[in-house]
This record gives sequence, C-alpha cells and structure tokens, in this order.
Amino acid sequence: MSDAIDSSHRGSYALITLGCPKNLVDSERMLGLLRLEGYRMVPRPEGADFVIVNTCGFLAAARDESLSVIREMEQLKKQGDLRGIIVAGCLVERQKESLLAECPGIDQLVGVFGRDEIARAADRLIGGLSEQRTVFRPASSVPLSDTDRLRITPRHLAYLKIAEGCDRLCTFCTIPSIRGRHVSKPIDRIVAEAEQLAADGVRELNLVAQDLTYYGLDDGGRPRLAELLGRLEEVEGLGWIRLLYLYPMHVTDELVDRIAASRKVLRYLDIPLQHINDQVLRRMNRRVSRAETEALLGRLRERIEGLVLRTTMIAGFPGETKRQFEELVAFVRRQRFERLGAFEFSKEPGTPAERLDGQLPPAVIRARRNRLLEVQQEIAFAWNQRQVGRQMDVLIDCDIPGQENAFRGRSYADAPEIDGVIYITGEDLRPGQFVRCEVVAAKDYDLIAAALAP
Repeated sequence: MSDAIDSSHRGSYALITLGCPKNLVDSERMLGLLRLEGYRMVPRPEGADFVIVNTCGFLAAARDESLSVIREMEQLKKQGDLRGIIVAGCLVERQKESLLAECPGIDQLVGVFGRDEIARAADRLIGGLSEQRTVFRPASSVPLSDTDRLRITPRHLAYLKIAEGCDRLCTFCTIPSIRGRHVSKPIDRIVAEAEQLAADGVRELNLVAQDLTYYGLDDGGRPRLAELLGRLEEVEGLGWIRLLYLYPMHVTDELVDRIAASRKVLRYLDIPLQHINDQVLRRMNRRVSRAETEALLGRLRERIEGLVLRTTMIAGFPGETKRQFEELVAFVRRQRFERLGAFEFSKEPGTPAERLDGQLPPAVIRARRNRLLEVQQEIAFAWNQRQVGRQMDVLIDCDIPGQENAFRGRSYADAPEIDGVIYITGEDLRPGQFVRCEVVAAKDYDLIAAALAP
C-alpha cells in the first residue's frame, strides 16, 4: 500500500495480531473491511488514530502476552501518541466486559464473532461515541466469510480457514467455549477463496482449522477433507497445499491415498497427539488410544513416501506419574518425529482439567517439558544432518538484506513461522519462486543449500 496520505481517508490505524494462523485470517478480514470503508493502515501505532490488538486467549502465556501489549498501547494513549484502542479476538471473547475493568484505556471490544463489524467500532471511536463499547455476537451456525482480505503474509503464501470452532471436548482446552461448535465452510466457497488467493499470487496455501479431519462431519455426516483436497488441486497457480492441525481420529484411508498420490498436497502432516499413555489420554478426553495412535502412524509412514510428521505434546498433565511421563519420552524416541513441540500443562479457568486431582508443581511441569524438548532436539538435529547432500525443491520466502545472492526459504518439511528455514545462495532468485537446491550443510534446526542451475 502507498504511504501517501489520502485526504479523503476516514482515519489511520495500526494492527498488532497475536496467536495462531486462524487468528491471522481474522485479522486480515478485518483489515480488508476497514480498507473498503476508507481507513488507512500504517506500520506503527505511534501517531495513528487507533490501534487494533487482535488477541490470543488460549493459554496463560498467550493471555499474559496479550495483556502486556494492551497495556503498552494504553501507555502510548496516555502519552498522547495514540488516540484510541480497539481490542479484538479470543481474549475478548473469553473475558468479555471484565477486560474493560482490567484495562480501562480500551475504547472498543470486538468479540470473535463480531469481527465483521470492525468498521462500525472504528466509526464510533473516530466519532467520539462511547455509548456502546462492545461488539459481541453469538457463535455463528454458518461459517464466516474470509473473502476480501488485506493479506499481511508474504504475497506467495496464505492461510485459508476451512472451518470454525471445535466439537472436541478435550479437558484442557478452552477453544469450544471461545469459538463455538465446529462449522465447516462449504467446498465451493473454499475453492472460490483459494482461486482468489491464487490470482493474488499465492503459491503455498496452508489449510487451517481447529481440526481439519473433522471437516464435513457436521454437514453430511462424513469426513470430506479428501474431497476438498481433490477440488483444491485443480486450482491453477497453487504449487503447495499444506495441512495444519489434523486430529488423529478421522484420518481416513481416502485421505491417506489422496495425500500419497497428490502433486500439490504436501507430505507434511501436523497431528497433535498431546500424549501416548492411555490413562492420561482418557483424562484428557482425547478419545483415541495408544494402540490406535501407533497403528495410524505406522499406516501413514508406510503409505506416504517421504512423510514428515509434526506433533505436539503436553507435559505435566494432572495425575501424570513419572512412569507415564517416561512412557511418553520413550514413545518420542521410538517414533522420531521430524518435528515436535512440547507445552507445559496450563491450568485454564473453566476447563475440566482445572478441577482434576493430581495437579503437579510448576517446576516439575517445566522440567518435564524441557526434557521432551531435549530429546526432540537430538532427533531433529540428526534428521537435518541426513538431509546434507540431498536435492530438494525450496520455496524462496525473502532475500537476506546486505548479502548478495543470499535468500531464505523452506522445503515441504517446513511450515511457515513454525519450523526451520533453509538459507540459499544462487543468482536470479526471487521471493515466491520454487527452486531446486542441494543441501550443503546443516546448522541446528536450519539447512544451508545452493541453488542448482535450471
């Protein structure tokens, strides 16, 4: 966008977006609506008419980060460097009006499902109207539209939300209470959004939802992710389709076959398992057993050549014994996931896990999480070393400032902003380009490669 000031614009604003890619999609939708209404986005909150803070409220650490940013904006407002503050997203949905008492400098609250009324909230702020400071709407029975977004990701990659909400009732999770029941977006609408994104230069499409494998079960009673992928493969211009957040229960044979045979769907699956001990899984209400999990992982490895698996685990869940934790560690060692994240159990207010007996001391939880990460680091570094000497296709994300013919990119094994990166040297490269490379070295979680002559 141009930095030139249009005398006709209704006001200037900055955006701070926190949390997951699904929240990012919501942010981009709000930006698109504000642009349509004549508001101008600026890079920094200092000097803007208002700032939008799109918050995360999933875990205690995310809430703390959101509150810290809000208070920073309140200070700017107090100093006269910022006129107003609009706070949106999951923290707003979770705390509602109590957030105004905690942070009195907030001018407007916009809940998750009030997202499309962001321009009305901005109008009230700019107009100095204070009679209504909150916009809350009930969880929608139909999926929200994500068209006409103003994307803030690099031009060649985007996230596409295929569903909203979640029907899983995991005992540690607040998402159903924040985002409501699972609602699948119709296939035709998703394809239309994908076509719009591809026409705008998107080459890597990252599909997101709370649970991709549940897609379609609320509308027709059967999983339809494989069907959706078949339609998306036909979208001209897309090179990669990446799947993020697949619950293990509904990974069907049809879906596995689709991934295995696809030219565009990446052989990268993000399947959050959370634990492997059967007792812990039951306390989590995960509704999947160790035997079922191991059978699924074996089937995926066997049928999808070159598969890269990412998972997440929770350390220190209430009642987790030392023996159960060691079972988890041994499982991670044996499975050798290419990618793994570990989280400390967070006792979230209002969740069943908050009331479970056997709550562990924070120091024990932290030590167990660190142990998992140490084990995974060894696995990840070894996997990286095995890539040296191999050739792979790399998507160029950006050049490296101050270095000639130096670029940063990712392979199919690297989700944006989550996994490692690949540093590439080569001539005549540009962001958004797919290039064949040879890996020449490994450095911790990252790789170093040289572009091959076409």
